[in-house]
Amino acid sequence: MNFIERLKSIGPGAMVAAAFIGPGTVTTASVTGARFGYALVWTIAFSIVATIVLQEMSARLGLVSREGLGEALRGQFDSPALSGLSIALVVSAIGVGTAAYETGNILGGAAGLEGLTGISANLWGPAMGLVAGVLLWSGKYKLIEKALVGLVSIMAVSFLIDAILIGPDLGALARGFVPSVPEGSAFLITGLIGTTVVGYNLFLHAGSVQERWAGPEELNESRADTILSIVLGGFITISILVTAAAAFPVGTNIQNVSTMAEQLEPLVGTQAKVFFGIGLFAAGFTSATTAPLAGAYATAGALGWDTDLKSTKFRAVWGSILLVGIVFSAVGYSPVQAIVFAQVANGVLLPIVAVFLIYVMNDRDILGSYANSTLQNVVGGLVTLVVVWLGLRTLYTVATDMGVF
Repeated sequence: MNFIERLKSIGPGAMVAAAFIGPGTVTTASVTGARFGYALVWTIAFSIVATIVLQEMSARLGLVSREGLGEALRGQFDSPALSGLSIALVVSAIGVGTAAYETGNILGGAAGLEGLTGISANLWGPAMGLVAGVLLWSGKYKLIEKALVGLVSIMAVSFLIDAILIGPDLGALARGFVPSVPEGSAFLITGLIGTTVVGYNLFLHAGSVQERWAGPEELNESRADTILSIVLGGFITISILVTAAAAFPVGTNIQNVSTMAEQLEPLVGTQAKVFFGIGLFAAGFTSATTAPLAGAYATAGALGWDTDLKSTKFRAVWGSILLVGIVFSAVGYSPVQAIVFAQVANGVLLPIVAVFLIYVMNDRDILGSYANSTLQNVVGGLVTLVVVWLGLRTLYTVATDMGVF
């Protein structure tokens, strides 16, 4: 398969990228760049490798077994208690979790439109949520995929242009790929990982590959899609961090993501503010669409419901998640601190989902010769261990700040 053919294969992987490059990514990467400069670029690089490892497993599960991760987990346990516990975990951590993210997704995208038009985000938010609802209600996978791939492309161009316009320090950027942990950075390190290696994307990917490809014979196309899309997502995240690092003195604390756009205008002109606003809107809309979709795949699969895009129960799940976001966006809740905290919470919860995934990927009754190899288990295990360590470190840091220790 040549490079052009690989580009044509992009689809479900781009939906994963669309999901993790949301307002949470823009906010967390901006806060990190402003506070620590280029020092934590290595965290994004690690996150991209970790995401590729886990998402490849998820896609392989969907292609080979024709089951989603929720369905696979549901069938793993003979014990009703363990089965019930796994279902409760999926529904609470993924279904409720995506609803919690949805307000930030919609408000983040609406903030981008507010910066471009001057019209309140409180009006743009519900309107954007309704458009996302219409797209999902169509039940047409190819239409949803094409819309998200297009918006990811727009997002990539917007944020990359901003990074180029601001003129990064290339030497400092190169040094940022060398791991270091500046004092006070543990919270944001876990946040950056949490905004990239997203638990609900594992459910989204296993479901969406079944819509795009017929079976394991197309596994190479799926892997090409996964790698290209997630690497592109990593470049977008790095571009956002680089833009903030170049725009603000090290140590700056950003309280509002719109500060980024305002800071760019006097430095490199109105066009930078416009590109940032377009990128922020695209990030919000794509995540506002994929989060409910992921929540529906996870919840419906875990409960044994039909995961067809046009089924009533499937629509009810994503509709409920989307409704939460629309209602809270109309109220006008400011999302910055909540988004960062939500990303960190995801970084703490992710290891549980990752362990479940690796467990399922070793079931040869389901996957046969496509089950994990020893190398895949080792790499997946190492990724999970690092994420566990960072999550525990963050919990310790937060508990210390609260005076628990």
